[in-house]
Amino acid sequence: MTDWKPSSLSRREFVRSAAGLVVAPAALTMTSQPARAEQSSKSATPTPRFDPERFVDDVVRARQESDSQAAIREVLSRSMSDPRDVLRGLGEPTSAGAQTLYRGKDLTILNIIWAPLMLLLPHNHRMWAMIGIYTGREDNILWQSSGSTIEASRAKSLSLGDVFELPDDAIHSVTNPIKRLTGAIHIYGGDFFATPRSEWDPGTLTERPFDLDNAMNIFRESEDRFNCLVQKRES
Repeated sequence: MTDWKPSSLSRREFVRSAAGLVVAPAALTMTSQPARAEQSSKSATPTPRFDPERFVDDVVRARQESDSQAAIREVLSRSMSDPRDVLRGLGEPTSAGAQTLYRGKDLTILNIIWAPLMLLLPHNHRMWAMIGIYTGREDNILWQSSGSTIEASRAKSLSLGDVFELPDDAIHSVTNPIKRLTGAIHIYGGDFFATPRSEWDPGTLTERPFDLDNAMNIFRESEDRFNCLVQKRES
């Protein structure tokens, strides 16, 4: 996985490379008819209809609508109606982290891969957000202010194909409750990287500035910890 920082590549190049869609030119060789028949008889992965570049363009256009949240929700819901096609288009996740598919002043699109059994601290975004699950599970706890700390108010469990929207004042924590990687498209109504925001200490539930480096360490440490457990069971 790439890190959270935007790439110097053009958006077209970045989206294609991040999604693993760089395809080598077809070999210019002649084959006999029997060889082609044998090849066609083998099972092949269907060509995905989900194109990350086209999806980004659709979301960017929807952001310009008068009710941009509703328009973007429609784009995301349409894509998540076939989550396995989204998985084919983005590629099977191989490690935890995030890919920046788009970054602008009023919009950020991330492909987030949660490590098995990982937990991300309670945090806010100070902008609305939408989540679409294309593989695995994502459990959200929603929190509300309670004096100088926060308290849990409700929970939302997201499964394959689910779309979930968070308001701009939401505080939530995220857990991947399963023993494999979870993939989700997260769309934010602003510049995710440039907006100051907060996180809450998991022990005291007191507020502090959001630490992006610490968040990325949680992704790495969660994946390493799970891999160590697997290796111990197999040894």
